[in-house]
Amino acid sequence: MPPSSPRRVLVSGAGIAGSALAYWLGRHGFDVTVVEKTASAPAHGRGHVVTLGEAGREVAERMGLLPALRAAHVGQRLTTRLDATGEVRETVRPVGGELRVRRGDLLAALRAALEGSAEILAGDSVATLDDDGEAVHVAFDSGDFRTYDLVIGAEGPHSNTRRLVFGPERPFHHYSGQVFAGFSLPNDFGLAHETVEWEAPGRRARLTAYGPGEPAHACLTLTREDPPYTVFGDLWAQRELVRGYFPEQVWHLPRLMRAMWRADDLHVDVVGEIRIRAWSHERFALVGDAAWGGSLLAGEGAGKALAGAYVLAEELAAGGAHEGAFARYEERLRAGAEKLSPPRG
Repeated sequence: MPPSSPRRVLVSGAGIAGSALAYWLGRHGFDVTVVEKTASAPAHGRGHVVTLGEAGREVAERMGLLPALRAAHVGQRLTTRLDATGEVRETVRPVGGELRVRRGDLLAALRAALEGSAEILAGDSVATLDDDGEAVHVAFDSGDFRTYDLVIGAEGPHSNTRRLVFGPERPFHHYSGQVFAGFSLPNDFGLAHETVEWEAPGRRARLTAYGPGEPAHACLTLTREDPPYTVFGDLWAQRELVRGYFPEQVWHLPRLMRAMWRADDLHVDVVGEIRIRAWSHERFALVGDAAWGGSLLAGEGAGKALAGAYVLAEELAAGGAHEGAFARYEERLRAGAEKLSPPRG
């Protein structure tokens, strides 16, 4: 790496994109700090299922993660779809072949690989960013103050870095007209390696379970013309909003509503897509859902996050001005994030 290349990098966000980026930057010799607002990693093995895709799987293989991810693979043997009355409409047996893991398992594997490669500031977040043309001066919520050559935002679709550098989220977030609520609950339904979906006009309730003895995962989606921004930050209001869309006393809906009120991992959000003209500005760049975030429901963002992190680290490691590296990274990702070069020695 040429001496003029930026070496001190702050990665904000220890999710899939942030953890993978920190790993590859560390491998390329950068001095990396990762700041993550949560004090600890999410519960191992919990959360929605993600599909890695070809590029994501290739990056995982280069990181040595495939054995752990194959062991965590969640096969699904059956999907049953119900109508609004709770009667079976169809059953589908998915075609195998894809590597599918729960987000918590992927994060656990990434963070194990990252150990020792970067400094982790857990339970903290960026308060202010000041680029003086030579470096970025960062003030943290904890009161700490540090200086970096580059700052990369990897905090997901509601990115704090993007807000600080590019402005408020709403102009970049394109709402699709849906709201979702996801949470875990005891698997008292007799389900194993299967999904059951109840559907009515504008609403859907999905219940998925994998291995025996593991929690089930519920995902409720509803169609709504206006995004309910006023309920975010208020768990009571979120639960009330969702419950109002599922009043039927059919199938397991009443049990799901009760479980939602007790769930300690409830996540309610709008479905949409992040669209931003440029993913970098001066000494700042975005990666993962902070740059191109799509719907969590698709489960396909993990592979692109892994590929995007790999490409960004590779371009920065190529040396030269960071502006050129950011431009090459964005050009490759916009054209298709799945274009990976052979591993560097």
